[in-house]
Amino acid sequence: MKAFISTAIIGFNYLVAFYYGMINSVYTVLLSLALVVVLAHIQRIRYSAVREFRFSPETPPVSVLIPAYNESGVIVQAVTGALQLDYPSFELIVINDGSRDDTLEKLIDTFGLKRIDLAYRSLLKTKPVRGFYYSPERPNLLVIDKENGGKADALNCGINAAKSPYFASVDADSVLERDALIRLMAPISQSTLPVVACGGVVRVLNGTVVKDGIVQEIALPRDTLSMFQIVEYLRAFLFGRVGWDAVNGLLIVSGTFSLFSKAAVMAVGGYDTRNVTEDMELIVRLQRHYLTRRERYIIRFISDPICWSEAPESLKMLARQRRRWHLGLIQSIMKHRVMLFNPAFGRMGLFVAPYYLLFEVFGPVIEVFGYAAVLLALGLSLLSFEFFALYVLLAIFYGVFLSIIGVFLEEITYRRYPTWEHLFRLLTYALIENFGYRQLNSLWRFEATFLYIFGRRRWEVVEGKGRYLSRPR
Repeated sequence: MKAFISTAIIGFNYLVAFYYGMINSVYTVLLSLALVVVLAHIQRIRYSAVREFRFSPETPPVSVLIPAYNESGVIVQAVTGALQLDYPSFELIVINDGSRDDTLEKLIDTFGLKRIDLAYRSLLKTKPVRGFYYSPERPNLLVIDKENGGKADALNCGINAAKSPYFASVDADSVLERDALIRLMAPISQSTLPVVACGGVVRVLNGTVVKDGIVQEIALPRDTLSMFQIVEYLRAFLFGRVGWDAVNGLLIVSGTFSLFSKAAVMAVGGYDTRNVTEDMELIVRLQRHYLTRRERYIIRFISDPICWSEAPESLKMLARQRRRWHLGLIQSIMKHRVMLFNPAFGRMGLFVAPYYLLFEVFGPVIEVFGYAAVLLALGLSLLSFEFFALYVLLAIFYGVFLSIIGVFLEEITYRRYPTWEHLFRLLTYALIENFGYRQLNSLWRFEATFLYIFGRRRWEVVEGKGRYLSRPR
């Protein structure tokens, strides 16, 4: 029996090492693609016609949707900033999703809103609308007050009211750089394929100085948890999303800041109100819809439009966020499991969707059991030093390498953190992030897997945000 247990532990350790070897190989490919694409993109935007695009009569109008639930502390700053977007023609629609605080009252008082009657067609089913509010001073601002139905329901309501062919979804605790929308739309308008969805970069707002809804000063936060998330976001957006975009394999576009073709979203029935990550599920459904019909389309990620969003500052709230993200990932993959290993869906069915199943859905389970198995094997003297060194190299130090590359990609391209002090701190946290923080993330995602298995599939609310937008600076 003892021999069997020893063999099982050693065998599982080799399986875990194989898992890390495979996932790191995928990361290497994505990183190589991202380096080429980002550097080429930086050269291209230096000579792009973004400025001319602002004044072109062919620039399509956009509806900017901000769903809000109990966002009293941040909503004024968020709307004030959005109204200052440098874009020739846009409407701003704020959807008050049955807030229990004074979110609606603050909007009415600050922007001088008047209640109006409005022709409204509920093409996407939502909770009942209670009223519409219009600003005589800002004719492109519309506020919708509705019964609470969740973020997806609020966005569907905004889509029903939107007049433009494209709509952008922006979280209420986020701030767009003034040229973010124009930088997102310019490549879309120049694309030879119909763009049905597009995402931009999300950066951590923590530590910055915001005034009147605009980031006035970029600084790094003092707390460790926020710094870990900054490094994590740089890695995820500057090589993860860029790499997948290079092979037309995006299954995730951040709902914090994303843009969609209204017609495409209406065609697939809008956001799914039962999924806890409605943004990812919509992207997967769009991929499935267009691949099934063999229609020409593309889903893009553009790496220079930037949205700043508040990140959780406590472990409790961060755990809620990460569990929800992973739970939504599992829901989305399982709902559209017909795509898995299905050649009818091309690279999406044969490579991209299986990658998310094997390495993102099952990954946390393998990682958590892998750490336990390695420690157990060490305790029983079943592992050689060479194998342990290989495991640490694959499981930890390659992650350090990827984090450092993410920081350097930021430094040689967009330089939102321009000082030597910024660079030193980012590199320091890129190193230590992989010793504890990454393992904690795996544990939260491991928890989410069991929440899904046992049917506990609910939205976990992240509280306590609003510190950086709640008051004028």
